[in-house]
Amino acid sequence: MPRKIDRLDEIASAFDVLLCDVWGVVHNGINPFPQAIEALVAARRAGKTVVMITNSPRPAEGVIGQFAAIGVDAEAWDDIVTSGDVTRSLVENAPRKLFYIGPERDRALVDGLDVELVDEDQAEAVLCTGPFHDETETPDDYAAMLSRFKARDLPFYCANPDQVVERGERIIYCAGALGSAYEAIGGVTRIAGKPHRPIYDEAIRRVEALRGETAKARMLAVGDGMGTDIRGAVDAGLDALFIARGIHAADYYQGNRVDEDRLATFFEHHRSALPTYWSEGLSWGK
Repeated sequence: MPRKIDRLDEIASAFDVLLCDVWGVVHNGINPFPQAIEALVAARRAGKTVVMITNSPRPAEGVIGQFAAIGVDAEAWDDIVTSGDVTRSLVENAPRKLFYIGPERDRALVDGLDVELVDEDQAEAVLCTGPFHDETETPDDYAAMLSRFKARDLPFYCANPDQVVERGERIIYCAGALGSAYEAIGGVTRIAGKPHRPIYDEAIRRVEALRGETAKARMLAVGDGMGTDIRGAVDAGLDALFIARGIHAADYYQGNRVDEDRLATFFEHHRSALPTYWSEGLSWGK
């Protein structure tokens, strides 16, 4: 069983760097989580380096804009690495003609790249940042389209590996759910975000640009997704703090508290990649 902590400062002396997830830890897409933001500000004031590492399909500038819009303090981080940032590197080596799946707001992912967004019948590959209408659509709505892609063996570039994410009180589907559906019918996906190594390699490069060479043993990954944040951290050789009050909460919360027996069962189900610590939320001090 991972060790339970109540506050980040309980273990802060063991780490110099936090690689912190965003959705589900810092905000829910609509509302910021003040205690988490205060914890990251306090960590930086204590000399820690904070790099946000998020599966957002937007380049970092888009995340910064969202932070400003919903009220996430700019003092809470030193740098931001997104799945969109590292996916751009994949797309630079992709076929030039892409069919785009995703909301209009995420098209900035291809700004400045030598690619052309085309109709489905002209496409040489697919770029997905999420459903077109993520408030209403599910992967089932894309079954016929994905079958057509598979019939032509089009590679599927997934800019957000998350399966689902919280938006306010709702759970919505992300690009990762469509990527998984494509893989289930034999399609080939290309993914650089969490839990895959490119995003961690880039985050560590940013850390070392900020503070010099730093041992992985002095880095702590923080996140609420077992298949992305925790799996990615473990595979990258990092300790991890699991935030229980996130996308998996329905698996072990009883009312407003964690049922630790159910949480133990949850961790047993995910035993191939376990966090070092767990906490209900991210906080610092009393």
